[in-house]
Amino acid sequence: MARILLIVGGGIAAYKAAELVRVARKAGHEITPVLTGGGAHFVTPMSLAALAESPVYTSLWDLKDETEMGHIQLSRAADLVLVCPATADLLAKMAAGIADDLATTLLLATDKPVVAAPAMNVRMWLHDATRANIATLKSRGVTILDPDEGDMACGEYGPGRLPEPDDIMARIAPLLESRGALELPGGRALEGKHILVTAGPTHEPIDPVRVIANRSSGKQGFAIAAAAARAGARVTLVSGPVALPTPGGVARIDVVTAEQMADAVEQALPADAAILVAAVADWRVANAASSKLKKGNGPPELTFAPNPDILKALGEHPDRPRLLVGFAAETDDVVANAQSKLASKKADWIVANDVGGDVMGGARNRVHLVTNDAVEDWPDQSKDDVATHLIARISEELN
Repeated sequence: MARILLIVGGGIAAYKAAELVRVARKAGHEITPVLTGGGAHFVTPMSLAALAESPVYTSLWDLKDETEMGHIQLSRAADLVLVCPATADLLAKMAAGIADDLATTLLLATDKPVVAAPAMNVRMWLHDATRANIATLKSRGVTILDPDEGDMACGEYGPGRLPEPDDIMARIAPLLESRGALELPGGRALEGKHILVTAGPTHEPIDPVRVIANRSSGKQGFAIAAAAARAGARVTLVSGPVALPTPGGVARIDVVTAEQMADAVEQALPADAAILVAAVADWRVANAASSKLKKGNGPPELTFAPNPDILKALGEHPDRPRLLVGFAAETDDVVANAQSKLASKKADWIVANDVGGDVMGGARNRVHLVTNDAVEDWPDQSKDDVATHLIARISEELN
């Protein structure tokens, strides 16, 4: 069972909020509704309270509620905050950091994963302002559930319809099911900690259309960032080019090259722990062409230059994280190579894995945690389970 704080925005789709509450309760979740002034024009507090079996919060200025359940506590008592429907106005206020009523104040004060289910007219959904607000919110770690396409209450057709409640619950199920990662030793043991994670590949340009890359999907790094957020940490995720959604509650910085990743990591310091999962290219093309290399000219002669060694640089940095964890993707002598890397990079731990099979891009991983004192051989498991196990170990170390 998870605890959901439901913020009901002021759009015609708010009528679906009552059914959403019913579906969530049937699934065993605890749900606390917050009804905006606009939302109250479409659904009543009494109906939501009856279905949720919970008080419905409406006003920031209700002194009784502020005595019993202050807005700060309310914003942090849930496992997940769901904004449904998220109107264009509410999304704009979220992006701008406006806090002029209970709902927007809660959204600004929460440290929990936030999911928004937008619903609005198709032209509003496609407007440049809305697209910019969506991009801003995604970069801050808000999970956006894309609306359905169909007939609108206004008579138009297109994207902007709120998905059906069953579909919404199905989409957020992975976030709710992974709530078990919150129950680490000591509970939310990373509360108040800043965790820096790198993930994915880097792309090093040969010319404007060609790159040197690798097969990293970013799945393991994203799973680790998500687990750290669920454990209560403030998470900064620096990612190379991947096709993955931003985990809830995670601030994401997108980069392309190793040099850009090194700069982003530097800017993200200080951090309590850094987990460098990204498969960073060791070399870049020193003489990258400014225009497309033509096939008819024959194979180009490429000169390579070393890329920044991000792990080693952090190991020697004045703001070195208290715990520095590197990853070693190996095909031979996995543990021995990881032990050598641990010493040369001045890291605290190295997570080593054999990538000779389908690990890169796959759903499972088998790793060895290499420290100065021991080697832990972990069983073959899903990347999500690897992430949970690693964050549990990091929590123990930091606490």
